[in-house]
Amino acid sequence: MTEKKLDGKKVATEIRAEVAERVARLLGRGVVPRLDVVLVGDDPASRIYVGSKARVSEKLGMVSKTHRLPAETTPDKILALIDGLNEDPEVDGILVQLPLPAALDTHAVLDRIDPAKDVDGFHPVNVGLLQQGRPRLVACTPAGILELLRREAIPIEGRRAVVVGRSDIVGKPLAMLLLHAHATVTLCHSRTRDLAAVTREADILVAAAGRLALIGAEHVRPGAVVIDVGIHRVTDRATVERLFPGDAARLARFEGKGSVLAGDVDYARVEPVAARITPVPGGVGPLTIAMLMANTVRAAELRRGMAE
Repeated sequence: MTEKKLDGKKVATEIRAEVAERVARLLGRGVVPRLDVVLVGDDPASRIYVGSKARVSEKLGMVSKTHRLPAETTPDKILALIDGLNEDPEVDGILVQLPLPAALDTHAVLDRIDPAKDVDGFHPVNVGLLQQGRPRLVACTPAGILELLRREAIPIEGRRAVVVGRSDIVGKPLAMLLLHAHATVTLCHSRTRDLAAVTREADILVAAAGRLALIGAEHVRPGAVVIDVGIHRVTDRATVERLFPGDAARLARFEGKGSVLAGDVDYARVEPVAARITPVPGGVGPLTIAMLMANTVRAAELRRGMAE
């Protein structure tokens, strides 16, 4: 019997192993892939994410450098730093950790990154190439979701895919990837009327709206594949009990930590309906960092004419 839970950790481990082999080949040719991360401000979650990215890249044999700037850093100084990284031949990937402080123009900062080093896949050039079906560096979370579907042998071609959420980071690029994989794609958002009627048409349903437990059983066609991109820290005991009824282990974690993680999907109620489903945590999250590593190596290969 097929395992219902889609294990993002397992697939991420496979991707990292492949990346390590590619890094070893580059090292054998005298190339050390390097990822530079720009962290502006002191957001606790961002610090954790940046630290994990640095640790994973170094485990895989790459060099990682973090540039930490205070929140009050002027736009000119940030852009000057990015210009320097663009010009540095040793730097293969540049990542600006989001969110940036509210006073900064995020688009202006991201647009300054050399598209060949844009390992987040957010630069308009890379977005345009994806739109045209000529992907070079693709946003990490959507790319990871496609890898998960393919490696778990979930058919995409000819299937109905519904993506809930239209962000530039997940919803829009994922819709493009699914379209290029020959799915029939519907992109939903906060103004979609009768959301459940639309999502019930999906063979593949992706929840990426950033709203806790938005997707319930009434949104899911029996036998659909459900991908949960959302991640929320739940700190209210009543909400934990409502979302995870009878889950003693989850409640124990809440008692110990004061919070648990949950997604955009009401997992306890959707899991019995779905054919396959990603958990939170352990689903999409690990894939994002794995694909960042893959993008960094791909950037190193492309910049030197070594890509296969």
